[in-house]
Order: sequence, then structure tokens, then C-alpha cells
Amino acid sequence: MARSGARSVQRAFLALVAIGIIAGVAVGMWSLRPTPSYSSEDLTAGSPFDLTFRAENKNPWFALSNLKISCVLASVRASGIPPTLIEANDVRFLTSNASGLAPGESATFTCPFRTLIGHPINDDPSIAQRAEIYFRSEYDLQLFGSFRITDNSAHFVLNTRLLPPRWTSKP
Repeated sequence: MARSGARSVQRAFLALVAIGIIAGVAVGMWSLRPTPSYSSEDLTAGSPFDLTFRAENKNPWFALSNLKISCVLASVRASGIPPTLIEANDVRFLTSNASGLAPGESATFTCPFRTLIGHPINDDPSIAQRAEIYFRSEYDLQLFGSFRITDNSAHFVLNTRLLPPRWTSKP
């Protein structure tokens, strides 16, 4: 009887180890997936909402196929504007691949936030300093077929402490 009990405990332990290994491999594979990183150009003239942003694939192994970038105005403090998602304008891939980013490649785009905000509020010079934005990217991961992945970036705020000002990740 003691032997059968020991075998049962041994099988349960081996089953837990196997489940742990499978979960570890799955988490490792998920952490290797490519995610675009975003940055903005410097503000030298005009509205902070007219800046050009850059998306870059920093993953050395996987491409971002069929990339679609959307801009999200997460909030504008004291304005009553609800969070709104709009598709990025003027997306330009810097290489010949017209629909995605290979490892190490980048693209530029603009966000049509000024048309979203509207004219009366748009005249307020501090609206950009009260705004919070982020980017939503949808792309195909070519691994064991094709998986459509949606990823949200970190939130960005207009950093006026930097000269010239630019959109940076929210601290």
C-alpha cells in the first residue's frame, strides 16, 4: 500500500513539473513576441498635436506584419472629452515593406488629434499639457500560422521640461 501511495505522489509531482514547464515555455514565448516602441519628434513650431511619431520594431527575430496603428486620446483633464480612438494618418514605412515592420525597422505617422478636439477647445494653448495619449497597434505574428495581436503602448504626456518639448512616456 505504501508503494502505491508513493507512486501516486510521484505521478502528481511529475504532472505538476510538466505543467510548470509548459507554462514556463508559454510565458517565455509570449515575452519574446514583438511589440512596437513609440517616440515623438521634437516640437519646434506649431501644435503639439501635429507632431510626427515613430514606431519601431526592436525585436531582433520577429516581424510585425500587417501593422495597423491607432492613436488614443486617453484623457484631457478638465475638458470633458471622452477617451477616443482614431486611426493614425500618414503612416510611412521607411523601407520597402509596405504593410509591416521587419526586425529593426521603423515607420512614421501622425495622429489627427486636432480634428478630434475641435476648434473652440483647440485654441486653448495648455490643452496639450493636460492631455494623455497612447497608441494601439494591431499586427500579425507569423508563428505557427498567423495570430492577430493587439498591443497598447504606455501612456504619453507632453514634456515641456525638455527643450524642445516632446511627447514622452508618463512617469
